[in-house]
Amino acid sequence: MKKGVKYVALFIFSGIVYLGYSNYQKLVIISGLSAKWVASGVFVADRTQASIEGSDSNFSPITWATSEVDFENKSVTTNVFGLQERKAIYRDGLGTVVTVKGYDESTHYVVPNRNRTAKNLPFPYGDLPQKDTIFSSIDYKKLEKIVDNYFAKNTEGNTTRSLLVVYKNQIIAEKYVDGFDQNSKMLGWSMAKSIVSTVYGVLDQQNKININNFASIKEWENDERSQITINNLLQMNSGLDWEEDYTKISDVTKMLYLEEDMTKSQIRKPLVGKPNESWCYSSGTTNLLVGILRQKFNTQQENLDFWYSNLIDRMGMHSMLLEADLAGNYVGSSYAWATTRDWAKFGLLYLNKGNWNGDQIISEDWVKYVATPTNTSEGIYGAQFWLNASGKMPDAPKDLFFAGGYQGQKVLIIPSKDLVVVRTGVSYSKLKEQLKERTIKVGEKQSTVEFELNTKPYNDLLKNILSSIE
Repeated sequence: MKKGVKYVALFIFSGIVYLGYSNYQKLVIISGLSAKWVASGVFVADRTQASIEGSDSNFSPITWATSEVDFENKSVTTNVFGLQERKAIYRDGLGTVVTVKGYDESTHYVVPNRNRTAKNLPFPYGDLPQKDTIFSSIDYKKLEKIVDNYFAKNTEGNTTRSLLVVYKNQIIAEKYVDGFDQNSKMLGWSMAKSIVSTVYGVLDQQNKININNFASIKEWENDERSQITINNLLQMNSGLDWEEDYTKISDVTKMLYLEEDMTKSQIRKPLVGKPNESWCYSSGTTNLLVGILRQKFNTQQENLDFWYSNLIDRMGMHSMLLEADLAGNYVGSSYAWATTRDWAKFGLLYLNKGNWNGDQIISEDWVKYVATPTNTSEGIYGAQFWLNASGKMPDAPKDLFFAGGYQGQKVLIIPSKDLVVVRTGVSYSKLKEQLKERTIKVGEKQSTVEFELNTKPYNDLLKNILSSIE
């Protein structure tokens, strides 16, 4: 009997040792992720630590982390069972970032200049309330019921925080869950990728860039990667190796939580496919595009300012904040914050063919370009935008294209219906399955990206909304 108890104890002990060893390396990622999420939630979104840890990061193994907020110095320090302590700091104008070993927090950093001058125009072009218009083609009672029912499906692990429906530039439905309102900043996650594409579109409109040129990366000069164009990168079709897996230490988790300069992660990867024949979803590619943009300006100040002066503040998206890495690069893959209404303005820019109240910010050709399927993407991806060209959302028009982000962030654009729908929130009910499906490698069947499309819930949502509009 005693021998049996010893064997059981030994088995349990061995299991604990194995779990500890196998997860130890993950702890540095877990603590970094938790520190970043809490810091951004508190210092960017003005939320409480309890609300962030009770919803955004309320899943294993992130719940292993313990965070302490320093309000005086605007930082968050996090550890996992006392191990692998990480720190996230807030920098005015650049949001929060996780520090790395040896980083000097007194390092000078450049802050983007902002112009938040209010415009005395109604939404969406100004800061005044919209001029309400009653559309005879809309069944408002039915639409209200559809929206209410959508929120009624909220659970602890799957919560819609905001839903906004804009028809012909007019808000026809808007609802927020308790604790959030039209002034709440929402993290768009990978919707930031679509912003990066749009900045390229602004440069294209100004005849300052040719996306068919080679990327001209110094490290690629003497190998086959020299043939990769900016267009290949915008379409995620470069052929470069990349692992987008959030369940382990992978290319993307190392980039987001261990790198000082996130624009260099993709540069170091080898070519494992052929440009324009090897579609592969990669956050590293988007941040490489951010690095290429930086080289288009004489100074870092000019670079940081351009994103706001020529796009974001130019459109009155004054709540929007782009967070930057330790090297001062905007993290275009993942970190853009804005109110739901400002996210809607972004969608309206594309709905209105790049024209913003008479100001042609991007060309009609650019709008068509981002919504044109990338070769080998099976009709689901354009240039940093997701598409419905292949009809994976059968009850939505095929001209639907959208900015999409982790946890179901969406700016859905349907030109044929004059419609923009914005959804923000968290979706953790099937987290493990979703994260597993997010693993995308060159040459794999694109069915692995079903998580990113989230076809069924948004197909159903759009089907119901469209049914209320004749």
